[in-house]
Amino acid sequence: MSMKKTDLEKNKAMKIDGKMKSAGVPGRFAKNAAEVVDKREQRRRDTAAGLVPFACKLPADLVKRLHERAGIEAGGVNVIVAQALEQALAPAPASTPA
Repeated sequence: MSMKKTDLEKNKAMKIDGKMKSAGVPGRFAKNAAEVVDKREQRRRDTAAGLVPFACKLPADLVKRLHERAGIEAGGVNVIVAQALEQALAPAPASTPA
């Protein structure tokens, strides 16, 4: 059974939309266009830098606060979470008995 002309056009539009969504967004006026890397290359760079993917589930209000702070501070969510974990997991100062 052949497809209608409108169905063919919808399929073309969905293909184009998918390609646009999967393509990287170059920097302003293509200044950073050469820096766009695929996922495999980014994973290789992260591994070389000693970064490990770590997923966890957080409350929605905490995630909202994280994203708000990431917009204010440089480095993004990864840096903020790393700093918070470093502070939380830092060894407690040893108290001297009296």
